[in-house]
Amino acid sequence: MSLRLGDPAPNFKAKTTKGEIDFYEYLGDGWGILFSHPADFTPVCTTELGKTAHLMEEFARRNVKVMAVSVDPLDKHFQWVGDINETQHCTVDFPIIADDDRQVATLYDMIHPNASATATVRSLFVIGPDKTVKLMITYPASTGRNFNEVLRVVDSLQLTAKYSLATPADWQQGEDVIVVPAVSTEDAEKRFGTLEIVKPYLRYTKVPKQ
Repeated sequence: MSLRLGDPAPNFKAKTTKGEIDFYEYLGDGWGILFSHPADFTPVCTTELGKTAHLMEEFARRNVKVMAVSVDPLDKHFQWVGDINETQHCTVDFPIIADDDRQVATLYDMIHPNASATATVRSLFVIGPDKTVKLMITYPASTGRNFNEVLRVVDSLQLTAKYSLATPADWQQGEDVIVVPAVSTEDAEKRFGTLEIVKPYLRYTKVPKQ
């Protein structure tokens, strides 16, 4: 059965470039991102891991831990990290899973046979502190992901989790947000102050000071 939003994120133990890791223990009480790559020593993947390394402070500020996965073995990962650091001018300091037995790829439905029978597609999962799947994004192997969009989505998910707020189309940090329908206007005014009520179901407010 395919993994769906709201499902428990499967736990696993795996060998990584940072030693053997239990996924749940690694995440602790925070948020997590697990993202897959078709193979080591490939051009698009190299840029993606480099971009992730450059964004580690942003992820940490949001209490998000990241972990990458590829079906290649650990020795290739270590060699590849050297290339990533050299070409992308970064330091890859997050774990990369050696998933040569495809355990993690299978648990998270990362292999799509019609795209490739052996390599993972570019799947990315955001996992909440409750260890459930909050977001899934899947790209073809040829298309690099937009990691600024990943950060934007994490910001939105965290607003929903903390304040019961949603974000409109193209929302960026600092812009007005939407009160979810489950919160009454009376309760919303008590919690957030002044609302802009466009329709009874479309109510804007400012992002609470955090």
